Amino acid sequence: MSSITVGIIGLGIVFLIMFLRVPIGVAMALVGIIGFSYLVSVEAAFHVAAAEVYSMFFSYSLTPVALFIFMGQIVFRSGVGERLYRTVYSWLGHLGGGLSMATVGACAGFAAICGSPTASVATMGTVCLPEMKKYNYDAALATGCVTAGGTLGILIPPSVTFIVYGILVEESIGKLFIAGIFPGLLLTGLFIVTIFVITQLNPRLGPAGARATWRERLTSLTGVWEMLALFALVMGGLFAGLFTPTEAGALGAFGALILGLVERRLTRRELIMSLFETLRTTSMVFVILAGTSILGRFLAVTKIPFELAGWVSELPISPMAIFVVIVLVYMIAGCVIEALPLIMLTVPIFFPVVVALGFDPIWFGVIIVLVSQMGLITPPVGVSAYVIKGVAPDVPLGTIFRGAIIFLPAMVICVIILMAFPKIALFLPNLMS
Repeated sequence: MSSITVGIIGLGIVFLIMFLRVPIGVAMALVGIIGFSYLVSVEAAFHVAAAEVYSMFFSYSLTPVALFIFMGQIVFRSGVGERLYRTVYSWLGHLGGGLSMATVGACAGFAAICGSPTASVATMGTVCLPEMKKYNYDAALATGCVTAGGTLGILIPPSVTFIVYGILVEESIGKLFIAGIFPGLLLTGLFIVTIFVITQLNPRLGPAGARATWRERLTSLTGVWEMLALFALVMGGLFAGLFTPTEAGALGAFGALILGLVERRLTRRELIMSLFETLRTTSMVFVILAGTSILGRFLAVTKIPFELAGWVSELPISPMAIFVVIVLVYMIAGCVIEALPLIMLTVPIFFPVVVALGFDPIWFGVIIVLVSQMGLITPPVGVSAYVIKGVAPDVPLGTIFRGAIIFLPAMVICVIILMAFPKIALFLPNLMS
């Protein structure tokens, strides 16, 4: 049996084990060790596995993962989400569908200082859904805008997904963070336009809320300026080259902690819970990364990524057509695999192809993160929808998915725009160069 055949069988077994509910990191590590043992030797396989696990868990380059997760947890538990929503609501709440627009805007702001889609969805769902219910908003629109808006945390920096992608392909995490800003704002705008269009077609879906006075609007800005200033400092320092990603993460986490304690919005219990969740999430990411690394060594021995890159680069079709096929693969796979494991599993396979075709790695990272984001709102995985179901148990899961899928065309349009105009993602990173 050829090495390529062994590699294909191995990938099939990875997916099979995943569907059996085995943790993704364990599945990839197990298949990687067995496959490497078959093609090389058992001794070499365990040596490689031990070396990869050690290097992953003691890697300095992974420090930003824990720091930005901790920053997000502090922000999540400090009541920032509620203040952001009140601020955006005071400016947009009086419009038709304005409460949903305010929810999307608050999700974007929360993503800029949190980076966790799950935390964004849970926070905004708790804060926003009661308000929209009070104004008789359609249940599908109300839950859908939170489900979709919360996923902005995977694209708008600081994003853990960008950190992982940067480590996998050895690209600048700072540039990836900066590259996500304009696409994140573009997608936020497309979400708001989507709400505007559907509420214009059927005003009963999102009745207008109470109009705030100009004094109330200006006063509302005082509740969020500290966190927005912290975001500007962290991202500005990265853009100017003043901080490394690790230093930026440390500054962000420390700043969020100080603000939470000074404003007395962070209790001892919440601080302990933040540390616990940071430890749990970071450990999960590290285990998946270690599994990905072991599987990657196995795939390297099979030569699948390099053979695939050579074969694809010689196809008699345009590079962009090949890239569209890769994007479609991510769209389909994202429906059954969560975003982070999907990127970890597929990047070692597709990245050599993308490089061989001459595409920019930063731009490719933004595209696949955005496409993987679609899987957070589509069945059967749809993690964000399940989070909303926990926040709003009285709303049927089918209604939540129906509301979230309304925003799927906006994501597709955003992908098309970014593919047609790569400069949207690359403008700021190129300025850093």
